Amino acid sequence: MRLAGTATGASTDRADVGADVGRAVRQVVVFAVFIAVACGAYTGYKAFGSAIDDAQTDWPLIGSILPRSDDLNMPPLTDIVTGLGETPRGEEQTFARFLAGEALFTFREAFVGFAVGVVAGLVIAAVLARSRWLEEGFLPYVVASQTIPLIAIAPIIVIWGRKNFDSLPWEWQDWMSVSLIATYLTFFPVAVNGLRGLKSPSPEDLELLASYAASWWQTLIRLRFPASLPYLFSAFKIAATASVVGAIVGEISAGVAGGLGRRILLEAQRYTTGPERLYGAVLGAAALGIFVFLLIGLAERLVLGPNRAPT
Repeated sequence: MRLAGTATGASTDRADVGADVGRAVRQVVVFAVFIAVACGAYTGYKAFGSAIDDAQTDWPLIGSILPRSDDLNMPPLTDIVTGLGETPRGEEQTFARFLAGEALFTFREAFVGFAVGVVAGLVIAAVLARSRWLEEGFLPYVVASQTIPLIAIAPIIVIWGRKNFDSLPWEWQDWMSVSLIATYLTFFPVAVNGLRGLKSPSPEDLELLASYAASWWQTLIRLRFPASLPYLFSAFKIAATASVVGAIVGEISAGVAGGLGRRILLEAQRYTTGPERLYGAVLGAAALGIFVFLLIGLAERLVLGPNRAPT
């Protein structure tokens, strides 16, 4: 009987591993197909838009609604790819090396903003879950906080950080202010989904812990928080990519150097002499967003397993 049980468990593990490998292969194939379709659409639109002359500007789509294309506003894909391996004039590193270093800088800002936003969101969710009165009174203000344009408050946060943190035991730097901007976009999905997750346990489970005279804190740690993990990881995926967006927008609007936001701004100013570098910088930002999303997805699979999802 013991051998039979061991054999059954081993076969189940192999089946789970096979399912995981198959799922990963399908995801890679789907992503590769998406990239191929996107590249084909880009190349096709560029070729068609370049063939339009002034007599065809009254066409119902390209030439009237959608702009015509040329090598300036739509550089060839080959130029974008080869531009990553070229060394800008007066520099010693390739453009791809520059993007990698700046992506690491932006990743640090986004990671700090994500971590602080997760803590703030979880605290807000726990406080609101403590009482229906608190939820009804403060949740609308949590939602309303996201209506403030990020590009408007980013310079204010950077200037505020430069002027008001002299008393700290460490020197406040601009990238820390950018992390606060990323926090602004991060805490909201964690707070909202965390609140939903903390309220997800069934009344029977709550009554069971109450019968053991469990305190509110014990119920939070032993029941509500574990039950909220599927909801939280869904929020973490949104928050992680939002932290990258917040960091890049913060760098652009506040003029913070060293990251992808500043790189995008610089290449936009030099667009007429090297449009492919602006496209490369934008692709670098997209790659960073995909990377942090995959990191959260990997953490979710390690913590919850492949088949756990909120209902």
